[in-house]
Amino acid sequence: MTVPNLNRKLVLEEAVRSADSMGGVVEVWTALGSIWASIDARGGAERLIGGRMVPVTKFKIITRSAPFEAASRPRAEQRFVERGRIFDILAVAEMDGAAQYLEIWAEEAEEGRS
Repeated sequence: MTVPNLNRKLVLEEAVRSADSMGGVVEVWTALGSIWASIDARGGAERLIGGRMVPVTKFKIITRSAPFEAASRPRAEQRFVERGRIFDILAVAEMDGAAQYLEIWAEEAEEGRS
């Protein structure tokens, strides 16, 4: 196995939802910490977001592993942020048999993000 070049500093965020005064829900993204990663684009498509077709790029992101119960272990429905870019996490799995690295599948929409 080739050792990944973890040269990109990403912030791992998690959505916190709470009730608003109008009976709805407010979603606020909270930073959980920084993670060094490698990022590799893996393809793209268009998706309907907010009534418009928006280009979406898929990425494979590699990070060091963390135990399942650790807050630092990324999971689906969280996201990475890097200088204004948002990578929504779709899936996470061990990359190697020794579980030293995680392979994370994510996507980034070019617009329509909050």
